[in-house]
Amino acid sequence: MSSEVLKQLAGISTATVTMQLLKRGLRNCFIVGARPLNPRHSHFVAPAYTLPFIPMREDLSRVEVLGDPEYPPRKAIEDIPPGMALVIDARGEPGAGVIGDILTARLQERGVAAVVSDGPVRDGVAVAAGVLPIFCPGFAAPASLHVHFGADLQSPIACGGVAVIPGDILVGDNDGVVVIPAAMAQDIARDGAEQERLEGFLKSRVEAGHPTIGTYPPNEETLQGYDDWKRNLDDELS
Repeated sequence: MSSEVLKQLAGISTATVTMQLLKRGLRNCFIVGARPLNPRHSHFVAPAYTLPFIPMREDLSRVEVLGDPEYPPRKAIEDIPPGMALVIDARGEPGAGVIGDILTARLQERGVAAVVSDGPVRDGVAVAAGVLPIFCPGFAAPASLHVHFGADLQSPIACGGVAVIPGDILVGDNDGVVVIPAAMAQDIARDGAEQERLEGFLKSRVEAGHPTIGTYPPNEETLQGYDDWKRNLDDELS
């Protein structure tokens, strides 16, 4: 994904992204339950690096596995490339935290863009105090081995009811996280930027006293006003 597309997506809200996806027939793209732990540090755009968990089985989920550098949840911390988002399929399980303050500190130090999970985190207050964007349903004290086993890395997963394919583009802000298929990202970035521009104009019309009927969504008269506004703006900038 080009840096220009990622930069353009960074200027677009998740609300705009969901509308652009809806126009293309994609309705199931918002990760349910993944809320920002620190709203001051919630905005990110990044490709997905996936980590799936499966239900715990006692012969697999031994404490000793945490010292194995090849155990996927530990391997992910050191292998995820900078600039990517770690997306965790925690099966929506509320009974254990999938990551804690030490591992999030390491991800932050390595330049990872965000962590998104449909399960809670441990050490919640400490994790929320950091600057790494973390999206999850909340906090839980037990470790992941209490209920999970880390099964794989970089495979298709479900997170918050949404299919996430490695390399999909995630956009996060205070509303939550949206998943964009990589093949659609360039078009979403272009059309989303135009939607943001149009909606800024429409909001200014409403604030100036125009009724919402005919303004939002815009009728032909409003669209003509928008075209005139853009033309004048472009003339001022040229």
